[in-house]
Amino acid sequence: MPDAQDIRGTVFKNGSATLMARIVGAAGAAVKQADLSSAKYTIYLLDDDDPNGETAVAGHEDVALTVSAVIFNTLQTGGLWTKDATGYNFKHVLDVSSHPAFAAARRSYRIIYKLTPATGQVILVRFLLGVI
Repeated sequence: MPDAQDIRGTVFKNGSATLMARIVGAAGAAVKQADLSSAKYTIYLLDDDDPNGETAVAGHEDVALTVSAVIFNTLQTGGLWTKDATGYNFKHVLDVSSHPAFAAARRSYRIIYKLTPATGQVILVRFLLGVI
């Protein structure tokens, strides 16, 4: 069983982020578009003094995404992906044109993606981002 962990990164205050991951299902195969029925995300500002404290960021709470816009049917390599040669099948560029996502410098934000499969348990993908 793999260990659960947040994908860590750093973003600029009031900037956007391009979030990428390789997502596999319970059987260990890379998830494809047809495997998922829905996708959504929420961004949380974390409380530095309370490990359980988090506040959803306005305009970025339970935002529905089009599965085909964030999931690839084949693993992608190159470009911004530098983790390995295997590639990624999830990519989302946060839209901050109407609502800023990372308004506080020197704070941490958690982005949780909930991917609902056609059958089976919800897949959680989490990013933990520091803001500079």
